[in-house]
Amino acid sequence: MRSPPPAPVVVLAGARAAYGGREVLSGIDLTVRRGERVALMGRSGAGKSTLLGLIQAQIPDRVALVPQAAALVRTLSVFHNVYMGRLDRRSTLHNLRTLLRPARADVAEVGAVLARVGLSETLWAKAGALSGGQQQRVSVARALYNGRPVLVGDEPVSALDPRQGEAVLAELAAGHETLVLALHDAALARALCDRIVVLEAGRIVLDAPAGEVDPARLQASFEAP
Repeated sequence: MRSPPPAPVVVLAGARAAYGGREVLSGIDLTVRRGERVALMGRSGAGKSTLLGLIQAQIPDRVALVPQAAALVRTLSVFHNVYMGRLDRRSTLHNLRTLLRPARADVAEVGAVLARVGLSETLWAKAGALSGGQQQRVSVARALYNGRPVLVGDEPVSALDPRQGEAVLAELAAGHETLVLALHDAALARALCDRIVVLEAGRIVLDAPAGEVDPARLQASFEAP
């Protein structure tokens, strides 16, 4: 007897989105089940970021986010930027104390997460002093520290070389139960994800297991026509 499929964590049915009177997404039917690793692909402007926003809005209390821009507070330390991943789960008093004098336990936890993305030495560096690739890894570390089960990432490794990107995505897969990632690297998408969803002009034009997607078609899906 076959076991039932994992429970869905996100269900969108006929979803639509518009900005400034212009329709960005239309007729989106998408179900993401617990444990899936889903890559969203498509050309710039296809609607990937908007779709990620709809997913996050549906289950905000279950999502850890890696935004397209690192969205760091540049004047604060790397420690404090990563610590913000759990800001809403700590008391106001604890957060104020942490701003001035972090507890050893919090420093140790954040340091361990930074080690996973190769940034142990940056713990007390100002976030704004880091390179673009380092800032992106800090954003990933913040999501790992957040620890919620669904990771939503908008081009989370776009500033990294392929080897770094593969290592960082492996850490995200190890740290979160379910992944939904907008990616532009076809090889990484096929290697890491078990399902690929391609958007074109705000609609889903392909939704298939990664192993069944033709690499050439996938590469063409996000190149300019």
